[in-house]
Amino acid sequence: MIEVTNIARTYQIGESSVNALRGVSLKIEQGEFVAIMGASGSGKSTLMHILGLLDVPDSGEYRLMGREVSKMSEDELAGIRNNVAGFVFQQFHLLTRMSTIDNVMLPSIYSHDAGDVRSAALKCLEMVGLGHRADHRPNQMSGGEQQRVAIARALIRDPMIIFADEPTGNLDTKNSHEIMRILTELHEKGKTIIMVTHEPDIAEYASRVITMKDGQVLEDRRKETASAQQANAGARVLDVGHLPLFQPGRMAGFVIQAFRSIVANKIRTLLSVLGILVGVASVIAMMALGSGAKAAMEEQLKSMGSNLLSVRGGSAKIGGAAQGVGTVTRFTEKDAQAIAELTPLVSRVSGDVTGSAQAVYLDKNWSTGVEGVDFDFGKMRAAEPTVGRWFTRDEIQSREKVAILGTTVVSQLFGNQNPIDRTVKINRINFKVIGVAPAKGFAGPRDQDDVILVPVTTAMYRVLGKDYLDGIFVEVSSAENIAPAKEAIDALIRKRHKLQASDEDSFNIRDMTQFQQMLSSTTQTMSMLLGSIAAISLVVGGIGIMNIMLVSVTERTKEIGLRKAIGARRSDIMLQFLIESVGMTLTGGLIGVAVGVGASMILSTVAGWAVKTSLFSVLLATTFSVMIGLFFGLWPARKAAGLKPVEALRYE
Repeated sequence: MIEVTNIARTYQIGESSVNALRGVSLKIEQGEFVAIMGASGSGKSTLMHILGLLDVPDSGEYRLMGREVSKMSEDELAGIRNNVAGFVFQQFHLLTRMSTIDNVMLPSIYSHDAGDVRSAALKCLEMVGLGHRADHRPNQMSGGEQQRVAIARALIRDPMIIFADEPTGNLDTKNSHEIMRILTELHEKGKTIIMVTHEPDIAEYASRVITMKDGQVLEDRRKETASAQQANAGARVLDVGHLPLFQPGRMAGFVIQAFRSIVANKIRTLLSVLGILVGVASVIAMMALGSGAKAAMEEQLKSMGSNLLSVRGGSAKIGGAAQGVGTVTRFTEKDAQAIAELTPLVSRVSGDVTGSAQAVYLDKNWSTGVEGVDFDFGKMRAAEPTVGRWFTRDEIQSREKVAILGTTVVSQLFGNQNPIDRTVKINRINFKVIGVAPAKGFAGPRDQDDVILVPVTTAMYRVLGKDYLDGIFVEVSSAENIAPAKEAIDALIRKRHKLQASDEDSFNIRDMTQFQQMLSSTTQTMSMLLGSIAAISLVVGGIGIMNIMLVSVTERTKEIGLRKAIGARRSDIMLQFLIESVGMTLTGGLIGVAVGVGASMILSTVAGWAVKTSLFSVLLATTFSVMIGLFFGLWPARKAAGLKPVEALRYE
């Protein structure tokens, strides 16, 4: 069954080499009860670890059921440990966060078992006399009871070989003999028992005693002929390393194990989750602020009109006015009419004059701006009244004294009263209020609602005393025609005002769509900047998760060694730690989404900021939190998976 030939094992401790085994050769038949004895440092534990596939020799051959162990992959060795071997350790190695029956069921997570594993575990507990304590935790049990639980765990997969490393080393005499009674009964049922002990009275239970000294077999004594049950068990070794990783039942087991580990360290988990929570909440809130600002900006841009050109007198090079030599072109209503005839490039045109005025209603007065506009201005600049009406062409032509008030002016002069058909004085001239302009908010420091709109002719000849236009707004028929329209308007104005191409610019044509694009680009950049700053906190939270997971790997080194000893593969260990990492980040992400949405609503309500939470930002933050868990959990998971079983079990 087991045959080792001239195996050697050397450990490197600092700069010194320790020869734990020196050319050991022996055979163990199926059904034997072997006790390996020797003083401390004799190599007995090293030999058992190699026989139990927890360690590998530096040289020599080890054949198990006819197969050369050195030719097996790491996953195949894990499969053999799960299907063929059962381990009973001196330190018990029970997981305190799990109940007794869950500890016994642990090897089944890494197996093909698809039946009622809980019933099988309960049966194993009953075999060792602990069926009534299935739901107790290990820290609620005595040392003898914990060792019996360890034996039950070793039996859950019905192994052919049981490896017992000092099974009575931490027990009193009574419990020691109880454990040996159980092992003897298992031997009588045909199990192969390989036990390490330093106690002669315990070794007497075995039918064969191997004594070691200085890494060599000093004596191999058989008490009697073992009644070995010869059975061909080689089939149980075959294909044990090809267990599917993502089998649904096994995945559920990994998730449960990860959840128990997370819950076992509540404060640490809370602090880890908090980092991701803050990061995700920041991303949601910042992106909501950015989206809200963009939406608010788009509303403001609508008020500027689409495909709009602004023709103004003066040079656009310095402050919008000609500097030094040069003149400022004065536009007239005939210029506006001539531009309107540039069809099909131009669809609408409106002359524009501006100035300041004192508005008075009864005992209230307000200093505001006056803007004289033409008929098409309302549609071009989205200024048509929400209450009342726009000017008629006849009112503009006949210079009627009618006015449309901005919401700020209405608030200052009328409060909550309806201003329609009321009379206000604008620079001591009576005007009839015919409408209230839609609210547009602030554009930088300027309040766009603090204005009174009047017919352009009325503003020029009755209020402001101007015989020229301050500017002309032109709406181009389509975005593709903006460049041709600018060239045509430039040529027209130069022709009408007899300006040469070499003359200093005395007027400028501003493309308002470029201004819109600039604002949109700025808003998008700010949104990305806010999101990036918030994402940094997510990365910081991910680093915190990595640190916690690294600490967890260090603290749980013995647990990792135990899991590998009972059949866990590298991929199993990696998957469990990744599930733990992703579980924490996903939990923090989901809570962070709720906090972020809540924070956005609070900012909108309390601070009055424009916010807009999008499904994209929620999905992005949640997905990013999962990716953070995978990325920052990968290194700790790889570190855990790379531990050797025997080294992990010995970790202090």
